[in-house]
Amino acid sequence: MTQLSTVSFTNPSNPFIVQNTDPTQMDLMALTRQALAESRLFYRHEEYDARYAYELFRRALVERCEGSWQVIYEHYHLLVEHWVRRSGAFVVSGESSEYFVAAAFTRFWRAIPSERFNSFPTLASLLNYLRRCATCVVIDSARSHAATDMLPEESINWNNQKLAHADEEATDRVAREEFWQMVNGLLNSEAERVVVQKSFVLGMKPGDIFEARSDLFASVNEVYMLKRNILARLRRSPELRGLY
Repeated sequence: MTQLSTVSFTNPSNPFIVQNTDPTQMDLMALTRQALAESRLFYRHEEYDARYAYELFRRALVERCEGSWQVIYEHYHLLVEHWVRRSGAFVVSGESSEYFVAAAFTRFWRAIPSERFNSFPTLASLLNYLRRCATCVVIDSARSHAATDMLPEESINWNNQKLAHADEEATDRVAREEFWQMVNGLLNSEAERVVVQKSFVLGMKPGDIFEARSDLFASVNEVYMLKRNILARLRRSPELRGLY
């Protein structure tokens, strides 16, 4: 009670909103309570102070405070799930939204070591990167399924696969783009490009592809035949094998 009597409030009707309190000096419970109160103001489109939520992220990512990380996960997991479900690749991923939420937070945690935290000077920049992580884990899952379907399993050296930090993700994206550019260069017709895109990116079956593009294919068997021929051609490609 003595501590509360020294605090001034921005809004007398809401005693949880404090004024001129240094977030770095607050204990975790008080900081969490303040961050949640400010978040409610944000969602009501009222003026809010992002310093408290930002300090939670700082403690989690710089100090590696498990308590702060737990608060962040509990507070933002529904938002991350919303981002996951909005990704067009989610419906064909075959994974649950909970799987991708956990993957997004893991990617975010590993991508921002303490020495990189200053690269994210605002709460908005942190949440924007978390959103990118949520989108990327879904897309990467869909693309990796497509890539491994196209290449024989023994050609992929799984021992060399590793999780990348934020500065390595750009390199990974370039490699994926290079992969799809090489695949496209090995295709001979619009029909083959449609088969690859719908089979390995959208996860459609030959019968569904024929129904969607009967203008390109005479029968379902033609789709099967094209898919089989494309896979054989891609698996023979030394350039594609070189990427893995």
